[in-house]
Amino acid sequence: MARQVGELTFLKYLAPRFAIPTPEFVEWPAPRGRIQEALGKWGKALAKPDILAGRRGKTGALEVVDTAQDATQALQRLASAQINQRMARTAYLTQYIPATCEVYTAITYDSRFLSPAITLSLKGGVDVEQISADDKKTFPVDVYQGLDAYQAGELLEELKAPRALISPLARALVNVWDMFITSGMQMCEVNPWRITPESKPVACDFKAVFDDANFKQRNPGFVWPEYPEATAEFQEELNRWNASSYQGQAHVSDLGGAGVLPILFGGGASTIIIETLYRSGGDPMFLSDFGGNPPYERMRGTAALCFKHKLADAGVLLILGGKANNTRIDVTFQAMADALREYAPLRGGRALPTVIGRGGPGLVAGLLSLQQALEELDWPYLICGPDTPITMVAQYAAELHQFLTTPARTPTCARKR
Repeated sequence: MARQVGELTFLKYLAPRFAIPTPEFVEWPAPRGRIQEALGKWGKALAKPDILAGRRGKTGALEVVDTAQDATQALQRLASAQINQRMARTAYLTQYIPATCEVYTAITYDSRFLSPAITLSLKGGVDVEQISADDKKTFPVDVYQGLDAYQAGELLEELKAPRALISPLARALVNVWDMFITSGMQMCEVNPWRITPESKPVACDFKAVFDDANFKQRNPGFVWPEYPEATAEFQEELNRWNASSYQGQAHVSDLGGAGVLPILFGGGASTIIIETLYRSGGDPMFLSDFGGNPPYERMRGTAALCFKHKLADAGVLLILGGKANNTRIDVTFQAMADALREYAPLRGGRALPTVIGRGGPGLVAGLLSLQQALEELDWPYLICGPDTPITMVAQYAAELHQFLTTPARTPTCARKR
């Protein structure tokens, strides 16, 4: 799977190299005197685990401290934190930044534009998945010309950013773009930028995914951090299944979500889909990468494991990938259709809205196989062809999940197509 880094690696190595404004920090373990000195300078701090899991604030894995004793106790506890089957590598303190507002930014490759794109919103923070489409802007960036401060400034003006903020944040975004494009990243996100009363933007949380196929990430200028992981039964079974045969691939990383069940194909496309689900409130259950032209029995076994462990609790089923070159869509979709029939009783009669997007050899026959199974189960579905960008399909699935889980609404939004 693609390499990922979190905020601590960003603070130590990437932000200084690209002149991105960040809070000061102290990494655990640290002498009590060093912690006391930092708190005397900062006033108060945030204690955080270095863990590759989102929503640290919502899970109670962030703690505001203002004494050396409280900070030490928090760091000791958070250094062994576990969130969504992921474990912390260590913990660290960051300077608390007073702010008048928070900003969300992300750069990722977007199939709608066939290029990288930057997304901005003046409503960043822990509830970023609730941001409406009207409150964020996405702008494609030419890989040859890059992002300049003028373009970033225009985007901020469209969002009606305070005038005093536009220039400093635009310059910071140019530096983030330089980091993204020169480091071989596939996606990077700063959420939030905390904007000080002096209109200075400070990057207060960060995550990035690197493209394994990009030569620029082979010498990142630091040693890749190794994160421990608590492997769930589902992932252990899939790991054994994947190792049992060379025919096809079945990679998965459990994310602990409770929303979209994503059966994904296409390597790097899988990461883009998952990030789209996260940004749009899809709460994905796992990150998956299936394919490699598996024969029927291989794909059916892979799908059966996913459905055995996740189908009962899923909010939306998403079957999505780009246009395949070698993988037979008729074979893989027939296998998934048969696995669905087998494990659908786990739903206890509850329909599961299903969103499908794919392209490649045997597409029509494969779609008919899935359609027939979904009709037999009386599950609502939406089928998208290869001309529909995968990010749009993923966003639809995420928004459908959001719609279905909003108490004030009746879950009747998915129509059969």
